[in-house]
Amino acid sequence: MNLKTIIERLIHLREHQGVQLTLLAACPNSDAVLEAAVQAAARHHTPMLFAATLNQVDRDGGYTGWIPAQFVRKLDAYAAKYGARREWLYPCLDHGGPWLKDAHRRDQLSFEQTFTEVKHSITAVLEAGYTLLHIDPTVDRTINGPLPIQVVVERSLDLMAYAEHERIRLQLPPIAYEVGTEEVHGGLVNLDSFSEFLRQLYAGLAERQLMQAAPTFIVAQVGTDLHTTTFDSQAATALYRIVKPYQALIKGHYTDWVENPADYPRTGMGAANVGPEFTADEYDALVSLTQQEKSPHSHFFEKLTEAVHESNRWQKWLQPDEQGMALNDLSPERRTWIVKTCARYVWTAPQVVTARQELYQNVEMPDPHQYVVDWITASIEGYIHAFNLSNALTYFGDDE
Repeated sequence: MNLKTIIERLIHLREHQGVQLTLLAACPNSDAVLEAAVQAAARHHTPMLFAATLNQVDRDGGYTGWIPAQFVRKLDAYAAKYGARREWLYPCLDHGGPWLKDAHRRDQLSFEQTFTEVKHSITAVLEAGYTLLHIDPTVDRTINGPLPIQVVVERSLDLMAYAEHERIRLQLPPIAYEVGTEEVHGGLVNLDSFSEFLRQLYAGLAERQLMQAAPTFIVAQVGTDLHTTTFDSQAATALYRIVKPYQALIKGHYTDWVENPADYPRTGMGAANVGPEFTADEYDALVSLTQQEKSPHSHFFEKLTEAVHESNRWQKWLQPDEQGMALNDLSPERRTWIVKTCARYVWTAPQVVTARQELYQNVEMPDPHQYVVDWITASIEGYIHAFNLSNALTYFGDDE
């Protein structure tokens, strides 16, 4: 079922039957997380979104090592392994916009260069079979402060027009779109700005004859970020009322470790992204295995920490009072948090892959890899239950 149709169904279920559901978008930041999410979707007979950023999956392989077509083939393979209904698993682009790929900032690309790169990536994900694109041109490294709403709207429209042109050229069926951001870059934080963004966006879609690209999801700040775990039910309810006339729903990002996930469906949230939490689950599962390891030890975490340090990507997570500090100079608590958070960047580093294989060989259990996958799956299932997603396919006319 097309995602647009799902959203229309979700709105109808809520308004006319009192059924409250929130879709889960798992960020496929590792092979094990992708496998776990597919296993959970199959086990609970639920749709599942897979929100991949350009850092994770892109034409250069991203930090997962997958180009978009490889990512989709992996999704296909796990669907076959676990008996998941592939048509209910939705590969999605997350945060498609200028300078939202770390390499674009690192290489100091101009606006024209990064915009062109994003367009090439949009073509690649469409060719691979992605079904939703998050269009997010809310960052501009050349200016200080948030972009004016009109600029965000025009750049959003430009990318959506390009995507639609490419979709038609490739003779692909309609796809869904997601717009907005949970960050403050785009100046969309308060309700008035949020409403004005939508007004200008939909006017622009009509003017450009792009209403077929009217967004399925609108991303908004609902109280959560990487360091804040309380979902703001009042804000979400107000935002739902604003987007409902547009036949769209609010999508939350940074849902990791949220304290009140059951409030998402109650307030009309259409979907929620979870990513770093599942990396932490993978990390914790591997910690558990190291505690069962026989000699000689793999020294897995020493090698993981070394790989995180060598990547230099951990520096983006430093707090203001930590800027310029070396990783080893941080407090043990902060150092552990950073290594756990940044592990997703280096799961595919050769020394980490080798150490992981040695760890698996050093524990006495039939399938250590499946142990890790099942650990992550249990975490994903917590969101499936909180979001009322068990057997959710029956609400969309799939009774198999």
